[in-house]
Amino acid sequence: MIYSLKGILAEKQDSFFVVEVGGLAFEVRSSFKAVKSLPPIGETVKIFTHLHVREDALELYGFLNKEDLNFFEMLIGISGIGPKSALGIMSVETTGKLKAAIIEGRAELLTKASGIGKKTADRVILELRNKLKQEGSGSIVGLMESDQDIVEALANLGYTKSQAREALSKIDSKTTKMEERIKEALKLLKSK
Repeated sequence: MIYSLKGILAEKQDSFFVVEVGGLAFEVRSSFKAVKSLPPIGETVKIFTHLHVREDALELYGFLNKEDLNFFEMLIGISGIGPKSALGIMSVETTGKLKAAIIEGRAELLTKASGIGKKTADRVILELRNKLKQEGSGSIVGLMESDQDIVEALANLGYTKSQAREALSKIDSKTTKMEERIKEALKLLKSK
């Protein structure tokens, strides 16, 4: 098993990146959020990995921290959830927020992921709810719902949903009132 890689970041795409280690180049699949969080190309990066073995392929999945790796492995341990579905779920929100949604039983927040329907989201909640711990999960879920409303509002103003989500991710987490988060997001979007 390949536990981690440390090397030079050679390439970044939406769903994967390439790390060069000792003359070898590893293609590492990951969530869109994780790829965006990587340092610039040419920098040293350390990632935690999961090697997924299939009959016709060996695929390496990588994460910036152990918490994300552990959550990914919990997700793929659920019947009907493969690596691509797990990455889809992890692309919706941060691991902490996803754990809070699962603990609070909020399937509708998980169905935001492409290819994840109500039944699959319910199965994830049923299997993981008692295995996860997340402080303040109720308030985290409230903020997630508020942010979804803000994304929709900004989309109605002509911004793309990805632009809106990116702006929201840059707002201080201590700013919790919806009106303040909208104002901050608009400032960030207008400055671009």
